Amino acid sequence: MHRTESSPRVVIVGGGPGGYEAALVGRRLGAQVTLVEKAGPGGSAVLTDVVPSKSLIATAEWLSIVDRGPDLGIRLPDNLRGLRGHVDLGAVNSRLQALASAQSADIRARLRREGVEILAGTGRLVEPRKVAVRPNDGGAERLLDAEVVLLATGATPRVLPTAVPDGERILTWTQLYGLTAMPERLIVVGSGVTGAEFAGAYSMLGADVVLVSSRDQVLPSQDADAAALIEEVFTERGMTVMARTRGLGARLTDDGVVVDLDGGRTVEGSHVLMAVGSIPTTADLGLVEAGVETTESGHIKVDKVSRTSVPGVYAAGDCTGVLPLASVAAQQGRIAMSHALGDAVHPLSLKAVAANVFTTPEIATVGQSEAQLKARGRSYSVSMLPLARNPRAKMLGVRDGFVKVFTHTTSGTVLGAVVVGPRAGEQIYPLSLAVTHGLTVDQLAEASTVYPSMSGTIAEVARMLHQPQNDD
Repeated sequence: MHRTESSPRVVIVGGGPGGYEAALVGRRLGAQVTLVEKAGPGGSAVLTDVVPSKSLIATAEWLSIVDRGPDLGIRLPDNLRGLRGHVDLGAVNSRLQALASAQSADIRARLRREGVEILAGTGRLVEPRKVAVRPNDGGAERLLDAEVVLLATGATPRVLPTAVPDGERILTWTQLYGLTAMPERLIVVGSGVTGAEFAGAYSMLGADVVLVSSRDQVLPSQDADAAALIEEVFTERGMTVMARTRGLGARLTDDGVVVDLDGGRTVEGSHVLMAVGSIPTTADLGLVEAGVETTESGHIKVDKVSRTSVPGVYAAGDCTGVLPLASVAAQQGRIAMSHALGDAVHPLSLKAVAANVFTTPEIATVGQSEAQLKARGRSYSVSMLPLARNPRAKMLGVRDGFVKVFTHTTSGTVLGAVVVGPRAGEQIYPLSLAVTHGLTVDQLAEASTVYPSMSGTIAEVARMLHQPQNDD
């Protein structure tokens, strides 16, 4: 679709999933679209977060697969410890950065093919529908008028004043890719998704890892059975998990770091990763001047179609605090642009959002969690089977994992599910369909599965939840 003088003008600030997906929708609907992005198309999700981190985990996962060799009759020298000692972290990180750059280039090419104008710089609101763009090259600031503005600036790692990153020993997750040698002892402060993923990956790559968790167990926001299994796997692989311990700060020493813990304790290492959450990138967006309302945490307030408090101004992604997933950011961006340009649109629903924790094994979830069902007083039934019983898992030497499904006690409707195991993010899809379309466990069980297959356990769990119907 070609631009015309009468085409609505859209300015998008932020080129991550929320921004670039919105840009593509805007062009399909005939708008003139300008995308402002400082780091490059794809934003931090592609350049410093999702793409490189999951590529690192995929590399580490290869070693976990080889780890099962002895169980399959494959003899390996030195029981693999020697192999882990030969990981070239510099080469690994160079590959990750190249993959991220290539993905960003692919997104740039796609946007340009669709006719999106891309400006390398930072943008801020100077009026509700006017964006000032400061170019990266130091050139003169540009003022862009727009009928529609979308803010999709994401989030950045939270930094403690007592542990200011230096990029060499005290690190945020965006700085790990600059390491050229394997940390001798990596302390990870924070056992949420980011902390657990990196701790697990570096442990498999051969680093001595200490995971500092302020809660009773790692991954406190995940299903309790899944979190317990992951913690068990971590400790079996030699990781030290310090539960109920809060990291207060980090200090450099002559050859490493000291992390200060509550209770006057300390732990020493060569490097520390501070994975203590993130903050929305909204401080310099001109939100106050434009009248855009924010929460106490600095997130932009939006409704179910991504509208802010100012007409014509929308927001999507981590800067809104709705749900910090790239898939949700992309969905918010698409919804925002469709609504702004008058296309039919369904409001955002988080009922059936599938999420994945890329530990090894992975944790995939969809729908309501068991904790939510209990808190809401829902009548539910639950069934769980370990993957170790699955014939395909036995063939592959997979021992860790399970499938867990929650259903409405009376109707049998699938309310939520948890899959823990290799490629759980792929396995969750049929359960996501069930939650999305309100299928019952009987309908789920009636679908054919390949024998042998990991997905066979999903059907088996569904059959276990069948409620016999009495004729009388």
